[in-house]
Amino acid sequence: MGKYVLKRLAYMVVVFFITSLMMYAIYNLIPNDPARAQLEGQKKTMKPEEYEEAYNNLREKMGLNDPLIVRYARWMGLIHDIGNKGFNGLLQGNFGYSNIYQKDVIDIIGAPMENTIILNIFATILTLAITIPLGIACAVKKGSLFDNATQVFTIVGWSLPTFIVAILFIYLFAVLIPIFPVGGAKTPGSNYVGLREFGDRMYYLALPILVSTFTGLAGMTRNIRASMIDTLSMDYIRTARAKGLKERTVIYSHAWRNALLPVVTSIIGWFLSIFGGSFVIENTFLLHGMGRLYIQALQNNDFELVLASQMFNTVVSLVGILITDLAYGLVDPRVRVDK
Repeated sequence: MGKYVLKRLAYMVVVFFITSLMMYAIYNLIPNDPARAQLEGQKKTMKPEEYEEAYNNLREKMGLNDPLIVRYARWMGLIHDIGNKGFNGLLQGNFGYSNIYQKDVIDIIGAPMENTIILNIFATILTLAITIPLGIACAVKKGSLFDNATQVFTIVGWSLPTFIVAILFIYLFAVLIPIFPVGGAKTPGSNYVGLREFGDRMYYLALPILVSTFTGLAGMTRNIRASMIDTLSMDYIRTARAKGLKERTVIYSHAWRNALLPVVTSIIGWFLSIFGGSFVIENTFLLHGMGRLYIQALQNNDFELVLASQMFNTVVSLVGILITDLAYGLVDPRVRVDK
């Protein structure tokens, strides 16, 4: 297992650098000049020749005249920074400078990243806590009134867009029954610490978490149900029942673990998708998260901030794929992940 993990980590490093190079090259193809953007406010007060001289000097100072591969290596921190000031790139924790916020990107993404991680982690836990027993119950009671009602419910949930669900939940739990706040991540002006700060944050995140959970119920429930139905129709399940084993033992000791293998991929894939799609929920509830920050950065051509957000999604995806591969070995011992 250890050898396999090391090999997978080596693959992840290679994919990380290839993906980062592609993203850096794509964003550099967009017609945007950071030097002109930085001098935009001074253009009216300068003569044309002074402006051109300042513009050329700034491009040289920012390293914009260097080849793309050199700029990428400098941005990544693989070569010395301009002026031979040492390594100062992404690998050293320097994510660039934001033109919108006028500060380093590392000082901006901390709070949004924390909000997005908390939102998606709790939504995942809550969704799996509901869908796993619900999917098993539907498979065991296939064709019953309970199963048919659940299938109708999941189809309706699958058909509704996320922003429609968010609007419905806002109306139900913030207008009709005013339980939760509509937007934000904490009480304005509060300086809570410890458990009180966590409780205040969870109170404001409760509605976004509920929306994210509801939108994930349909797909996960149907996947678990389908996998369990396939497993329950196999010969070894009939043999276990013929031997007189209790139905609970048959379902949870024999069927569920074997049914989990195809579900693992869908669980991890769904988890990765909500990280990428959480910007809809974040925009709806005015939550300062990575999705909303990413859209704002794109709209304002703040590509240093965009690339930092993209690298966050890349790392999450690579780690998720590694977890998926390792989960196969944990769920099914027949999968020899050490080879």
